[in-house]
Amino acid sequence: MSARGWLRAFGAVAAVGAACVTYGVAIERTAFRVRRANVPVLPEGSRPIRVLHLSDAHLLPRQGRKRDFLRGLAGLEPDLVVSTGDSISSPDAIEPLIESLGRLRDVPGVFVFGSNDFHQPTFKLPVRYLFGHSGGAAKADPPPMPTGELRESLEGLGWVYLEERTAELEIAGQRLRFRGTGDAHHERDDYSAVAGPASADAVEIGVTHAPYLRLLDAMTADGVEMIFAGHTHGGQVCIPGRGALVTNCDLPREHASGLFTYDAGGNESYVNVSAGIGMSPFAPYRFACPPEVSLLTLVPRT
Repeated sequence: MSARGWLRAFGAVAAVGAACVTYGVAIERTAFRVRRANVPVLPEGSRPIRVLHLSDAHLLPRQGRKRDFLRGLAGLEPDLVVSTGDSISSPDAIEPLIESLGRLRDVPGVFVFGSNDFHQPTFKLPVRYLFGHSGGAAKADPPPMPTGELRESLEGLGWVYLEERTAELEIAGQRLRFRGTGDAHHERDDYSAVAGPASADAVEIGVTHAPYLRLLDAMTADGVEMIFAGHTHGGQVCIPGRGALVTNCDLPREHASGLFTYDAGGNESYVNVSAGIGMSPFAPYRFACPPEVSLLTLVPRT
């Protein structure tokens, strides 16, 4: 190929790349959707339970479309809200977050935190995610978030904080027993604090931010029937027909988002990884990976 031909080819590739970035920034990052699925984990004869899974809002006060989407979610009429963290991206986003929950504030809920609920996001080269995840103990001291205020605000709704804690709720006449951990992405998790065989008289549910395999293995081996996680953003940038390039943890790429079954220790669990509705303010784009919440209907086992 001649030099002119190479220049033309390079220009075409650059134009396609620019179009994809423009689409991801201008359109897809606010193309919010609700993903629905049924999960057979309840005892025979139980009434279905509608669970709204929220994750990775990374909310900034100025994000009007995202806040409007959140306000509208009460129309799904969930029986329970599960929040798997990274709810805010700035210290002044707590009040807008609580206001944007609207009538969800009257729905029972449980929650854990992600790293951006503890410290403010910082700029990172996006290409670094292609060569391994960014986890591990924090190597710097980024500006802190008002985590205590965020926790108090969510607990003020009656929602239950689950990091290294267990809790029981009765929802629609069914006992649900929860166990949660801190964010495994930055090694804040201590599963030993909540480990143990699943209860025989309740549906066991695990809640964590980042779906690292060590937690999926441990929870599933203990007999936890349903696990909620977020963190991955569904890969955030995907290849149509092939899926996510990365998960930013050790979870296989084919499970970057969605509901799947997981086997460990002779047991099987259902795992729901939310692609989330936001992203870092330093990487405000998505491609072939729309922002989402999950509406999971727990139904009787077949």
